[in-house]
Amino acid sequence: MALETERATYKSKLPELIADGNEGKFALIKGNDLVDVFGTYEDAIKEGYAKFSLEPFLVRQVQSTEQVHFISRLIPCHISPAK
Repeated sequence: MALETERATYKSKLPELIADGNEGKFALIKGNDLVDVFGTYEDAIKEGYAKFSLEPFLVRQVQSTEQVHFISRLIPCHISPAK
């Protein structure tokens, strides 16, 4: 899975990020390293590209509870056969 290491790093660092008052900010993570925390998504992305170019990195908003998005069926149940 893509960014598996970065996602695990975020999860392990989350209690520390929350305790340090970073909720709502954006964490920049590369591999096992929390690079920095930024006030805006745009600042975090900009720094990620400046440091890592096209190498994968993760920017994630620091949240004590993860939002769950419910998406109902987006396509009709009955699809007419092609003619």
